[in-house]
Amino acid sequence: MIAVVQRVTESSVTVDGEVVGAIGHGVMVLLGVAQEDTEKDGDYLVDKVVNLRIFEDEAGKLNRSLLETGGALLVVSQFTLLGDGRKGRRPSFAGAAPPDKAEALYLRFAENARAQGITVATGRFRAMMKVALVNDGPVTLIIDSKA
Repeated sequence: MIAVVQRVTESSVTVDGEVVGAIGHGVMVLLGVAQEDTEKDGDYLVDKVVNLRIFEDEAGKLNRSLLETGGALLVVSQFTLLGDGRKGRRPSFAGAAPPDKAEALYLRFAENARAQGITVATGRFRAMMKVALVNDGPVTLIIDSKA
């Protein structure tokens, strides 16, 4: 499972002109689920995301987590993170999990974050989404559960 983690001042997802998920200060995660991913991969990533020290403390150092700051989380499914563009000009998405499996792990990720007390908004699985964000810092990290 791959997560692109971005610290944001605000972020939203729009589907067919309707905002389906929005947050203020917090973290936006683009989440890609691979064929071989399991619940263990998602559980690892949730723990990592909510506890990453990517927010500034009183001294201006990145020393506070999403849990500590009370920020929100916007999770957006993005199978294209599993795209392999090494051959040819069109990426292969053979490494991405089938939709049913990916959706279940995506929803579990969101629910596990909620269970830790995080306010969570989501995109809409398998929809064409417009994602807007104001990256704060900018702070962007890529976390792979297999690495």
